Amino acid sequence: MEGTDGISTPSRRIGIAVAVTALLVAVYSLIAVLTAGPEVYGPQDTVISVSPGERFVIELDDNPSTGYRWSIESPAPDPDVLKPAGSHYDADEPVVTGSGGTRYLEFQAVRAGRTELALRHCFQCGTGQADPDRGGEQLAFRVTVTD
Repeated sequence: MEGTDGISTPSRRIGIAVAVTALLVAVYSLIAVLTAGPEVYGPQDTVISVSPGERFVIELDDNPSTGYRWSIESPAPDPDVLKPAGSHYDADEPVVTGSGGTRYLEFQAVRAGRTELALRHCFQCGTGQADPDRGGEQLAFRVTVTD
């Protein structure tokens, strides 16, 4: 059976189905791009390359119950190239007193350039009670922001 435009009903249905499928794929792709989180790096990723405005996360094992904390060491990264953008902690499951988890340190690339980012895991770092003699793990990252 043909419609008034000379296209058969089965062909019309196939065309509509293809158009709807293409639209759904496009919408899904757009949502995936808009909801994608920042790139995640670990302690082994000592060289990081990002674009201006891009956020990234450094994922580290952590256990706040020990009194040890991750902190940004001096010299601080060049603020014209990179700035801290927050952090959060996720406890391992099941959550029990004294168990560890993962610390996520987030950074924002500001503009093109290169800077060093040094992190230290030390006893009560970032507090007035920090003990410089109880230093822990140190990590160094080279961050390049390219246009």
